[in-house]
Amino acid sequence: MKHAFGAGGPAIPSIGQGTWNIELADRAGAVAALRRGLDLGLSHVDTAEMYGSGRSEEIVGEAIAGRRDEVFLVSKVLPHNASRAGTRKACEQSLKRLRTDRLDCYLLHWRGSYALEETFGAFEDLQREGKILSWGVSNFDTDDLDEALAVAGRGHIACNQVLYHLGERAIEHAVIPWCERHGVAVTAYSPFGQDDFPTPNSAGGRLLAEIAAAHGATPRQVALAFLTSRPSVFAIPKAAKAAHVEDNAGALRLSLGEGDIARLDAAFPRGPRPRSLPML
Repeated sequence: MKHAFGAGGPAIPSIGQGTWNIELADRAGAVAALRRGLDLGLSHVDTAEMYGSGRSEEIVGEAIAGRRDEVFLVSKVLPHNASRAGTRKACEQSLKRLRTDRLDCYLLHWRGSYALEETFGAFEDLQREGKILSWGVSNFDTDDLDEALAVAGRGHIACNQVLYHLGERAIEHAVIPWCERHGVAVTAYSPFGQDDFPTPNSAGGRLLAEIAAAHGATPRQVALAFLTSRPSVFAIPKAAKAAHVEDNAGALRLSLGEGDIARLDAAFPRGPRPRSLPML
């Protein structure tokens, strides 16, 4: 299943590949897993200068060598580097580690002390030069998004990458609707949670298993299909092993019925809107 990545953006698979902490895994295995993901159509590869202090980008660079044109490549600048000059320097260093001349999308990792005008100005400069093809933000709540829109104007912000999984659905209250109104893609990071995916003997775990069995799928594929059932939403689960990548890729072929979605919605309630946007 493919969705448009932002207003007028390219159509890319709804499931991609995240790389947070991938540098902690066996490097050869991680590279092989990323390459297997590309084989299976998981072309959206997400990384950041923060991940492993650049080591994640180096692993991605090795994995995509010779296959760059198959990849929708995303990286991020740290807030403390996000001045106009600092953003350019950070981007160029990321490009070097990734062994490429361009990013398909470049994100501000979260709000920092630099004015958005500085960071977005650098993004626009880099886009004019072809070093990035689009840009966006990460961990932005609606008030941040309002400010970003006022600075950038409509049609410039491609993406907002945010925390989203079955146990943390806060973005459904306002962030996803805001992004859908303004043509901004939503990318879910940590879509299985941080080591808290529903256990098989929990009520939620049993429901996931039941729905999975009905579709010839796995519980994690069901979770990914649920999270990406809206055409604005993408998910980037990390997988440092080929078997996990293959399981994630299976979600691209899974389409849940309205009844499945209603049951999952009831089993994993979104809860009240929090006072601040959850993030990791």
